[in-house]
Amino acid sequence: MSLPEILSLSILIAVVAALYSSVGHGGASGYLAVMSFVLMDPSLMSTTALILNVLVAGIGAVQFNRAGHFSWKLAWPFVLLSIPFAFAGGLLKISALIYFLLLSAVLLFAAYRLIRGAVATGDEPSVPPTAPIALSAGGGIGLLSGIVGVGGGIFLSPLMILMKWAATKQTAAISAFFIVVNSIAGLGGRFVRGGLEVGNIWPFALAAAAGGLIGSYFGAGKFTSRALRQLLGIVLLIAALKLVITAF
Repeated sequence: MSLPEILSLSILIAVVAALYSSVGHGGASGYLAVMSFVLMDPSLMSTTALILNVLVAGIGAVQFNRAGHFSWKLAWPFVLLSIPFAFAGGLLKISALIYFLLLSAVLLFAAYRLIRGAVATGDEPSVPPTAPIALSAGGGIGLLSGIVGVGGGIFLSPLMILMKWAATKQTAAISAFFIVVNSIAGLGGRFVRGGLEVGNIWPFALAAAAGGLIGSYFGAGKFTSRALRQLLGIVLLIAALKLVITAF
């Protein structure tokens, strides 16, 4: 990868990290989107995205916890089965065609959610789900996350908000924690099957950390930016369509 490409990707990754971390996400789907523009190897893309996910979501989890938004009682049912299923997903090796098509579907879903502004809703009375429902949801999201190389927050957040299982800030805090543990599990699965490929990640890690610190700092307070999330959704939509065209 050339120096201009590294610099360009670093800037885009910092922007993605800031936007995603403001709502408690790690940004894996965004990192995968910007990396797709240079068509890196699928294994390298997913590994890099998961590592950046752990870093940025970890920063977000700390910020939201310090602000008093994290609830372990609400979080543990989602996390319990998601860890082994994310590990199992990381063990699965799929063809490049299937990977890019599956990734395209993930990005299209993310774009739809962001453009519609599903996360940017006000707090409403919430009722936590029963343990079996939360366990099932966590396991399913964990498996898909492990296969694709995302932390799962892109699925968990809109689900929790649309089902009114938690308030907005609680959802962000739980999603951040969920993303960290599932990203680590997904990395573990890749390591076991020998698919953990790490390139020159340091420029991207520094950019992601800077963006994550800024985004989560404002996100843990009263910062909202529906317009920016909708713009990011358009970027994801373009990347998803580009992947579909490239795959065929």
